[in-house]
Amino acid sequence: MANENILELTDQNFEAEVIKSELPTLVDFWAVWCGPCRQIAPMVDALAEQYKGKLRVGKMDVDHHQVVPQNYGIRSIPTLLIFKGGKVVGQVVGAVPRSKLEAELTKHM
Repeated sequence: MANENILELTDQNFEAEVIKSELPTLVDFWAVWCGPCRQIAPMVDALAEQYKGKLRVGKMDVDHHQVVPQNYGIRSIPTLLIFKGGKVVGQVVGAVPRSKLEAELTKHM
């Protein structure tokens, strides 16, 4: 991940970076081998840039970090969860159009 606006999330830093965040946070659960994950990656990067200062965006590789995805019942990827105030307030599963993800995001900002 080369985008400076994207947090690299781990099982170890998830609570500090997402649960305790003052800003709403979009978390992209993904894996290197996942085609749909690669398909939406540029959109996630663009949203991180567009909403910089209003929304935090992080990615969690489910192959390397499995505790958090299990805790949130992640069964398929990509799954994007929106956290606000330490709780999940929105969810989008699959490679959806940007308009659908943005509509879900704006509900919680």
